[in-house]
Amino acid sequence: MGASSGFPIDLILFGMIAAFLVLRLRSILGRRTGFERPTQPYQPPAGPAAAGPVIDGQAEAQPAANRSVPDPASPIGQTLGQMRTIDRNFEPAAFLDGAEKAFRMIVAAFAAGDRATLRGLLSDDTYRAFEQAIAGREAAGQKQVSAIHGIQSATIESADLRGPVATMAVRFVSDQVSLTQDKDGHPVTGTDSVTEITDVWTFERDLSTRDPVWRLVSARSA
Repeated sequence: MGASSGFPIDLILFGMIAAFLVLRLRSILGRRTGFERPTQPYQPPAGPAAAGPVIDGQAEAQPAANRSVPDPASPIGQTLGQMRTIDRNFEPAAFLDGAEKAFRMIVAAFAAGDRATLRGLLSDDTYRAFEQAIAGREAAGQKQVSAIHGIQSATIESADLRGPVATMAVRFVSDQVSLTQDKDGHPVTGTDSVTEITDVWTFERDLSTRDPVWRLVSARSA
C-alpha cells in the first residue's frame, strides 16, 4: 500500500481542523468521512487486524478485492517505474496488496482504539488526529462498531515522486457496517446496514530508507 489512504495528502492538523475532524469522525458510521491533514478519521470497519508491518510489499493477497495496476506506459505507470529505480524491491502489485491489508488494519485499530497499531501505520499528523478522535470518543463513553464485509476493489489512482519521497493514492471500494453507540449501547450515528463506501487513502514513504512501511498521510471519501 500505501497512505490513504491516506492512508493525500494531508490528513489532520490541529485546532479548528481537529475539532472539525472529531465531529466528522463521530458522524462517520454508515456515511463516509475522510481525513486529510486538515481532516479526521473515517468510518472504521472491523476485521481482525493482521500482525506485522503494513505495506511492506510482502503482504498476503486479499482475495476479496479486485486490484488494478496502471499500465506501465501511462503517466502513473511511468512514475511507478521511476520509483523502482530508487527502490529495486518496489512492485506496484505488492504495494496494492499491502495497502489493502493496511486499510483493514487501520480501520479495525481505529474502531478498537488501538493506538499502538495506529502509531506505526500513520504519519505524525494523521496519528494525532486519530488519537484526538479516539480520546473524544472515550471521554463520551461511546463505542464504535465497524465491520468490513468485503473490499470490492483497490486501485492506484495517482502517484507522485519528489526526490526519494513517494506518495500513492489508492481508491478503495468496500462494503461496510459502521455504527457508533453510546455508553448504554444505543446507536448515536451510523447504521447496521451494509453500505458501499468509496475512500481514497494516500500513503507516503521515503524510498531511500530501509523502512519498508508506507504510512497513511491522508484519507478522504470519494
